[in-house]
Amino acid sequence: MTQPTYKPLSGLYVITDTQLMNSSNILAMVEQALLGGAQIVQFRDKVNNPAIKLELATKLKGLCQNYQAWFIINDDIQLAKNVQAHGIHIGKNDADITLAREKLGPNAIIGVSCYNDINRAKKMQSLGANYVAFGRFYPSKTKPNAPQAEISTLTIAKQQLQIPIVAIGGITIDNAHQLIEAGADSVAVIQGVFAHKDIQQKAKKIQLLFEQNNQH
Repeated sequence: MTQPTYKPLSGLYVITDTQLMNSSNILAMVEQALLGGAQIVQFRDKVNNPAIKLELATKLKGLCQNYQAWFIINDDIQLAKNVQAHGIHIGKNDADITLAREKLGPNAIIGVSCYNDINRAKKMQSLGANYVAFGRFYPSKTKPNAPQAEISTLTIAKQQLQIPIVAIGGITIDNAHQLIEAGADSVAVIQGVFAHKDIQQKAKKIQLLFEQNNQH
């Protein structure tokens, strides 16, 4: 997979959610987030059959390319390979990072969930992860039982890691700035963007926080 020359992994990272969207409106909703400035889109679908996932992922990949945004698949190496996604996101029990790299090649972006664990993040960096995600930081409707992460973890990670850091979990326009200031290169958002009527406006406001932070 040859990678387009996109911006580094940073800024607003949106994740699709089958409870907030379905096959008939997912493209329109993601496009609104892209119009608002989302830089990365993750397709996360644990409910639809493989044929529907393939169709939706293919369309989303095309949409992301139109906006020069990165397109990441959650936890499905074969789907990522089939649609030539830019990369994959894996969690603690998901596909092994070495296997993902083997199947997707040297240019694929591999992101790994590290919860609140700096040592895991360092290990994943040494195994070739392209970014690590910490969280959840705030109560999350998507993963209510996810382990709690400390904001200080972001600051330590920023000092000790060379790869981009993503913060996830209950992030909204009201709390995102704390995570960005603490060192997050990117914030991953589901409800904070997609649960609102004006998706584009919410996305724009969060993306703007990164631009303001860079000016300091």
